[in-house]
Amino acid sequence: MWELTFPRTIIIGEGALDYLEELRGQRALIITDRTMRSLGILDEVARRLEKAGLQVEVFDGVEPEPSKRIVERAVQVARSFGPDWIIGLGGGSCMDVAKAVFVLYERPDLALDEITPLAELGLRKKARLLNIPTTSGTGSEATWAIVITDEREQRKMELASREVVADVAILDPSLPASMPPRLTADTGLDALTHALEAYVSKWRNDFSDALALWAIRAVFRYLPRAYRNGQDMEAREKLHNAATMAGMAFSNSQICIAHAMGHALGALFKVPHGRSVAVFLPYTIEYNARVAADRYAEVADALGLGGEDAAEKTAKLVEAVRELLREVDGPLSVADLGISRADYEAKLEDLVDRAMSSTGTVANPRDVGRQEYARLFKYAYEGKPIDF
Repeated sequence: MWELTFPRTIIIGEGALDYLEELRGQRALIITDRTMRSLGILDEVARRLEKAGLQVEVFDGVEPEPSKRIVERAVQVARSFGPDWIIGLGGGSCMDVAKAVFVLYERPDLALDEITPLAELGLRKKARLLNIPTTSGTGSEATWAIVITDEREQRKMELASREVVADVAILDPSLPASMPPRLTADTGLDALTHALEAYVSKWRNDFSDALALWAIRAVFRYLPRAYRNGQDMEAREKLHNAATMAGMAFSNSQICIAHAMGHALGALFKVPHGRSVAVFLPYTIEYNARVAADRYAEVADALGLGGEDAAEKTAKLVEAVRELLREVDGPLSVADLGISRADYEAKLEDLVDRAMSSTGTVANPRDVGRQEYARLFKYAYEGKPIDF
């Protein structure tokens, strides 16, 4: 038996933001960052909420890779204001903070690290959750994962509860059109990694497979177009939908070791999330091919890459991923990220420790231990093909 959880309502297409004018409630707390304010997107959202008759409060202090400190500040605003809607507006960081605030607002007796899949939280006594992504990558608008940085311990907390899946997700493709090319690439590569890992995860299922495969095809087709021309609205819409579908896929299967390694790298070297997982993706496909070549071959077939057998098709998929990275100026090795070999090697044991503690290690199709992780990190730094 496997439980699947998706947002209750997903609004898609141009003009989707207008759904806010129909929202019923009294008070809405928008959790966002200062970029959304400076771009005018915050004003567009607030105006529609006010038109629906809601009183609006804003917390715009979210930072990239948000910390426990940010969550605590936002929770204080929520408790003072008393919203019946909590709205995450922005990229994954804003939505992750919104989800964490949603829990701690409803359950002031809980600590942040007590948000686990096994805990019954009993939410929605005070508020409901609505997410509006402005980037096309994290899938956070549709997942039950929350990633918050513990600054003191320099680690990313991988929190999760099915109860934090949003009541409403609004996917308006006009919002990511404001993303610069680098952010477009990073977030799109994040979506690709979600989808590919969901497709090979030990916990995959028919529903996650369908969502993941559509998302993979869409990212390969539309990410280069959106990267070259941010105003290509067909590409923006397809990527925006793909990111959410990839989020629903991995939320109902699981991430694997590209995310385990990426979270470790991001926490220690402050590399943006999409870039930190994408750099490991080709290497983890090569590593997993010994047990998951048939799955990767299905992806290669869906992309029309050719090949005579599963091994050849997997090799073609690895090269296709590398070619996509080249097209969007992504990193092909950890060295490409500007991290010195000395700094990297000095933290190698810490990187391995953090990867080992990730849920991605558990669901990965091929078993991976400390020794394998150490070699994967080394090979990915040097850009060497995996041969073990």
